[in-house]
Amino acid sequence: MSWSNQNNGGPWKQAPGPWGQKPTPNGSPDFEDMLRRGQDKVKRLLPGGGLSSPAGLGLIVLAAIAVWLATGLYTVQPNEVGINMIFGRYTGKTNPGLRYNLPYPIGAVTVLPVTNRNSIDIGAVTRDDSRRNGGGLQVSLDVPEESLMLTGDENIADVKFRVVWQIDPSRPEDFAFNLRNPQETVKAVAESAMREVIGKKNLTDILTTDRKIIEPAVQDLIQGVLNGYKAGIMVIQVQLLSVDPPDEVIAAYRDVTAAQQDLQRQRNEADAYANRVVPEARGAAARIVQEAEGYKEQAVQEAQGQASRFDQVYAQYKNAPKVTRERMYIETMEQVLGGSNKVITDNKGAGVVPYLPLGALDAKPATGAKP
Repeated sequence: MSWSNQNNGGPWKQAPGPWGQKPTPNGSPDFEDMLRRGQDKVKRLLPGGGLSSPAGLGLIVLAAIAVWLATGLYTVQPNEVGINMIFGRYTGKTNPGLRYNLPYPIGAVTVLPVTNRNSIDIGAVTRDDSRRNGGGLQVSLDVPEESLMLTGDENIADVKFRVVWQIDPSRPEDFAFNLRNPQETVKAVAESAMREVIGKKNLTDILTTDRKIIEPAVQDLIQGVLNGYKAGIMVIQVQLLSVDPPDEVIAAYRDVTAAQQDLQRQRNEADAYANRVVPEARGAAARIVQEAEGYKEQAVQEAQGQASRFDQVYAQYKNAPKVTRERMYIETMEQVLGGSNKVITDNKGAGVVPYLPLGALDAKPATGAKP
């Protein structure tokens, strides 16, 4: 039984659907009938009786142009910048938001993530090891042709480092038009810059004290080269991951490094001891000098006082020599005999009384007793 017979009535004939279309034998709408009804409605709307008329073709062309122009709308995210081009020529950049440019093939838009940070490891490559635990495990593989570098003292250093960079927000058009492979360009420039800096330094300095000097020097050199290329790239950081001598001599150099660290530790301890002892010695020296100055001042004052007294005594001696000599003799004898035990006798008498206990007079007075 044909479908036309079904539509005209037969054993499968059913009532029309709610929109006027006839259902199929399984109860679903007949899409051919729906399409035919839609074409009839369009024909009634179009002047001239159909799509093949000039008015219908014009309406179709206008609708196609409107749809084509609508494809020029695009969205710029907060971390992006849009680069607009007309016939392949740069016309400007757009900020985040809903923007418009003429659609393809007249216009084109390139959206760049200018705030996203990218990193490149040089001297080592991180990969997924699918042979371990079913994959997903990150392993680091050395790349000797990138990491081995010649130093200024003709030694070899194994240098692994990382470069962090992003698109320059002020010059994204340079990044879009002047670089074919940005990742490889940054990697080549960074490796060349590191080799230049390492080639000017001794291996011992690289392993010990100059590591914090190497990073900013390499960063400035990379940025200068990329600016010369007008690459539109801004270098954020250069980080040394490891700096070691070759594997054949690494044990010996580690011993040297340990010895240098011990030397530095002992120097620090010696400086701490000196900082503690030197101030104490200087304080003791200052105290001794002050005591000497005080003794000197005291001795000078006493000498000047004695000289002044002698001058005064001499002046009085010139006025009355006999009295002065007598007085000086009495004072001298008073100083000499004042602190000793004395027995005074009268030579005019009969002599010493036999019964006088002279031995008791020789005894020293008790402590605290007056002589």
